[in-house]
Amino acid sequence: MNLSSEDVAKVALLARLRLGPEELATYTEQINEIIHYVEQLQQVDTAGVEPLAHGVEVRNVFREDRRHESLPREQALGNAPKRNHEAFLVPAVLQ
Repeated sequence: MNLSSEDVAKVALLARLRLGPEELATYTEQINEIIHYVEQLQQVDTAGVEPLAHGVEVRNVFREDRRHESLPREQALGNAPKRNHEAFLVPAVLQ
């Protein structure tokens, strides 16, 4: 399977990318190489291979959660660019 320049141009339009003619030709060639490589991978016999989430065994390396005293409010707000006596002040986000 090969994608045409028109297919790549359509995908670029959907992704809101402006591609010049040279970029379109380059990306079309690169995407077709990727598709060809995936086609090669699909020919590999994977029968009997267990699906993996990771290629190597992964274990949780986080510390155990423990309750403890939180920072005093003054220290927590200490580096805030704008604040009042009890909270961070941020610009309003209105749509």
